[in-house]
Amino acid sequence: MNGTILTFDIGSTIVKGGLFSSGGELLKSCSVRVEMQGTYSSVFQEIDPLLWVDAVEEILKSLLSTTGRAGRNLLEAVVVSGNGPTLTVIDKSGKPLIPAMTWLDRRALTESEHIKGKTGVWIDPSFYLPKILWLRKHRRSIYEKADYFLSPAEYINYLLTGEPFMVIPGEGLENLIWTGELIEKLELAKDKFPPTVDIGAEVGFTAAAAETKFGIPRGVPVFAGGPDFAMAILGSGAVEPGSGCDRAGTSEGINICSSSPVQNSRLMCYRHVITPYWNVTGIISTTGKAVEWFQREFLPEISFDQLYSYAAGAEKGSGKLMFLPYLAGERAPLWDMHARGTFLGLSLHHGRKEMARAVLESTGYAIRDVLETMANSGVHTDELRIAGSAGRIDVWNQIKADITGKRVLVPEVALSELTGGLCTALYGLGRFGSLKDASQKIVSIAKVFEPGNDRNIYDDLFNLYREGYRSLKELYGRLALID
Repeated sequence: MNGTILTFDIGSTIVKGGLFSSGGELLKSCSVRVEMQGTYSSVFQEIDPLLWVDAVEEILKSLLSTTGRAGRNLLEAVVVSGNGPTLTVIDKSGKPLIPAMTWLDRRALTESEHIKGKTGVWIDPSFYLPKILWLRKHRRSIYEKADYFLSPAEYINYLLTGEPFMVIPGEGLENLIWTGELIEKLELAKDKFPPTVDIGAEVGFTAAAAETKFGIPRGVPVFAGGPDFAMAILGSGAVEPGSGCDRAGTSEGINICSSSPVQNSRLMCYRHVITPYWNVTGIISTTGKAVEWFQREFLPEISFDQLYSYAAGAEKGSGKLMFLPYLAGERAPLWDMHARGTFLGLSLHHGRKEMARAVLESTGYAIRDVLETMANSGVHTDELRIAGSAGRIDVWNQIKADITGKRVLVPEVALSELTGGLCTALYGLGRFGSLKDASQKIVSIAKVFEPGNDRNIYDDLFNLYREGYRSLKELYGRLALID
């Protein structure tokens, strides 16, 4: 057996792992579902970090079960990516002090406003610094005990190497992680904030504790993977201007590679993982999460695969039924934390089949809303490369193609975050001169979904989708004021 590479992605609801040959072949993959904790408030969204640790252990047992000691000694590198901004608070032993505050957590609005007033910089409540300020104010003893603030990926990396760090995935994102200047202005304890590194940096080697805990031999290089969206971009091959990546999971991240930056407060723009390009992005909060919610509440007797087949049996447009997928507010392009999920057009002739398809179609409308916002800023794409397990769902891919009018491309390895980790490892090991070269050599496309010719129903419904939010915006705000 040639050398092998381990990659992991700590997703919001699924932890994934892959064992690749150094030549790029996926030898084996494994995934484990994890569950967020129920909380007493809709703005509190938490998860136990030890669930990630247990999942990684389980995945490693599966991936390394047939390799034996000799096979383990062939490991050349490890890369971990993960969801975010999810705040993980630990002590030096690696023990989590509280449940992690996930990227869906919106409790720190007051702290975001404080940061704006103190520094002139607006940082959304979902990001790290507002959450840390909330912790200092409301859970002071935990703040004082904390040794490090980390993301999920960097928490696992800390357990592997004993080295704390945070990844800056692109120039322009420093404020959304943290900077020394912001830490000082906010009068936070500097020693609790690990140093930052770039994607692909060698951050350490697996330590003795990793061998004891996870069965990974000591001395294996660990390279920084960072956020899942960055690995998804690499693992889907969206590395040329005009190429687009749809990182489909619990949330949806639409990332378009651009040769120049844009200024639009409804979008985010920062340096692409490939220099010298820019990443223009819009994050949609609850797409896969909406499907999970609908299955749990309305179709608990069937599996997800059965749900997709069930929804495929409904007509396009779901019988003029629409769903606004704002189950935890919405980020791009609305940035409205008070927005809420809504069925529009529900009538006596609709059933669960139409409702299920409407939830799937809502993802297409939300993506198109982001894409049209990008197009209005001069950023265009003809394709969406699907990253994530949703790429395996043909009916959903076709819905996205039909509603957006874009070709949908599905990579050979659907779990693109793992492939992106492979590209990062091979670059870190010096096998490729750049991340772009690694991505273009490694990634291949397995399926293409072309937009259908009968898209008029979706054009009409999309206009109503947008109008629906505008009509309800004030009502959502008034609902939020009710105690």
